[in-house]
Amino acid sequence: MNVEISTPATDTAELVQRLSATPLGARLARRLTAQQLATWGYPHDSDQNGTAQLLVSELAANAVTHGRVPGRDFELRLRLLAEKDTLRIEVSDARGDKAPRFLEGGAEDEHGRGLVIVLVLSARWGVTERTVGKTVWAELSLSPRQRRPCRRTPVPEG
Repeated sequence: MNVEISTPATDTAELVQRLSATPLGARLARRLTAQQLATWGYPHDSDQNGTAQLLVSELAANAVTHGRVPGRDFELRLRLLAEKDTLRIEVSDARGDKAPRFLEGGAEDEHGRGLVIVLVLSARWGVTERTVGKTVWAELSLSPRQRRPCRRTPVPEG
């Protein structure tokens, strides 16, 4: 695994990893997130680590399922924004033509709830276009007591 981690003198730490756009790549993204959060001081059994793993799982699964282009990887980026007590999760894929959307999943459906999970668990989320593909991002408050707004539409970047 070729991991790029930078920990500058500022209050931001970052991990960037390209992974294969396969179910294995999505599972590795979750495991990598768990390990990195533990390294940053949020143990594997903490709420913050578990929530971050779940958000990454949903975003990576969407990238693999809906954003896959044969022969192209997806990218996971984790940014620890200490001054805001926030984790920013970014998952980039090669399909800019397929925007994320909420599906009307029925009670018996096995798919269609990923973005609802992102919506409920994140403080903010959105989509950023790239030259090739898109980035779906979510911000997770690492403060145990901070309440999250519940929005069904993405927040504009910035």
